[in-house]
Formats: sequence, structure tokens, C-alpha cells
Amino acid sequence: MNGNYTGSGGPPVGGDQSPNAEELSGGQKDALRHAVAGIVDETQSYLPEGYHVGSELTSGSGATATVAVDPPAGHPVTAGYSPTPEDLESGLDVDTQQEVAQGLAASAVMQVMDAVGDNITPTAR
Repeated sequence: MNGNYTGSGGPPVGGDQSPNAEELSGGQKDALRHAVAGIVDETQSYLPEGYHVGSELTSGSGATATVAVDPPAGHPVTAGYSPTPEDLESGLDVDTQQEVAQGLAASAVMQVMDAVGDNITPTAR
């Protein structure tokens, strides 16, 4: 996983635990979908056109989501999100979702800046 976001490459955001082995209920799956859709929407709101934001959900034995940003230049940036079943029941932390979105957006912009470098000719002063 790429990027400067602390959730990238390390333990999934939302906890250091691995996904719980119990099956998720329909309500828990809906809560995860809703939370991840919010992360995707918020990430997209921080970025200009040309950045593609998407997600992948994996459930069954626990809950895991990956949110990814494909910038117009540079490498894609991803973050994992693995809430516990208890978190899904009580509602997911909005601050954590916002942190994930901001981190992904910032990392995607950094990827473009690293890929382009200082070789851009300004079009205006």
C-alpha cells in the first residue's frame, strides 16, 4: 500500500485486531457499506477531477473494506478499514472516517506531486 497515511500498509484503520471470525448480520453489512460509501464520497470531495476513488468490501468472516484512490499520475493509494462487529452495531466513528478520507486525499495528491516533480511550466503568474 502506498501513501503517507498511517492507515496505509499497517494494521487496518479502526483497530489493530484482525477481522472477527463471526458472520456479520445484514444490519452490520449495511452499516459497513454506509460507512465506506461515506469515506469514498468525502475523499472525492477533497480532490479535483481526474482522481478516481473506489472501494471493495469483504465480509463473511468479519468485515474488511479497502478504499483506494487512483490519481492521474503516480501510484494508487489505499487504506484498509476493519471495524469490529461491536463498532458496526453501535455506529462507526465519524472522526475516523473523516481521517481516512483526508489521509487518502492528501496521499493521492502527494503521489501526483512526486510523479510530476518540478518540471511543470507555469501557465500564468
